[in-house]
Amino acid sequence: MDKKDKLSLRTYSAKEGELKKSWYIVDAEGQTVGRLATEVARVLRGKHKATFTPHIDTGDFVVVINAEKVKLTGKRMEQKEYYHNTLYPGGARFAKFKDVRAKNPDRIIESAVKGMLPKNSLGKKVGMKLKVYAGSAHPHEAQQPKVLTIA
Repeated sequence: MDKKDKLSLRTYSAKEGELKKSWYIVDAEGQTVGRLATEVARVLRGKHKATFTPHIDTGDFVVVINAEKVKLTGKRMEQKEYYHNTLYPGGARFAKFKDVRAKNPDRIIESAVKGMLPKNSLGKKVGMKLKVYAGSAHPHEAQQPKVLTIA
């Protein structure tokens, strides 16, 4: 086996400095929460790229607009609850989906996407690239985001 054959057997691993981050915008109006969250998590993580490396943040930035207009299927509108614990005794807090949508609609998509990311420091770093807004206005026009369509 000569040197040329040896080089072709190596697995490519992306380096932090050679990565180019893109910006994408997603309109959540009429989208199902879970289906939207899986595609957004895939782009945030970088799995849509050929240069995906599991231990490095190879993903792109994602801006989600119209978070207040997402939908759920079946009886989830009435049954879905969000859980939070204050870490004090008896500190369990539950909130219904309709209450969360009325008060803080960006939390719906953030919690769905972050639940699909790794539970470590890489997941925290990747999760910070998600920007969610309740309405259609957002402050990221200068980044010239590309439209990401989700079927």
